[in-house]
Amino acid sequence: QVQLVESGGGLVQAGGSLRLSCAASGRTFSNYIMGWFRQAPGKEREFVAAIYWSGSTYYADSVKGRLTISRDNAKNTVYLQMNSLKPEDTAVYYCAAKILTGSYYDKTKYPYWGQGTQVTVSS
Repeated sequence: QVQLVESGGGLVQAGGSLRLSCAASGRTFSNYIMGWFRQAPGKEREFVAAIYWSGSTYYADSVKGRLTISRDNAKNTVYLQMNSLKPEDTAVYYCAAKILTGSYYDKTKYPYWGQGTQVTVSS
């Protein structure tokens, strides 16, 4: 079992920055693909970013150049650095984990999820 807990959300003005954290438990954490997803009111949950155990990263087109995913395996923690935030980034952000490789963008392939943290960007 892998358990995930997000933190770091809050209210920020457009153009500002936040850093989200996801603390994980599990013996094989370093071998997992870690992903960030988000869900705005009235919309389906969508892929934001993912990082492989190798360190390779992947991003949705809407956040490229503004959001950066990273991980610290020694601390069992994944981060999402969010810069140049826009009102359309407002959503509940979830971290998720899956074993091995492939389908990093597909939320249906992730068996482990955190509870979510709210990010609100004011205009």
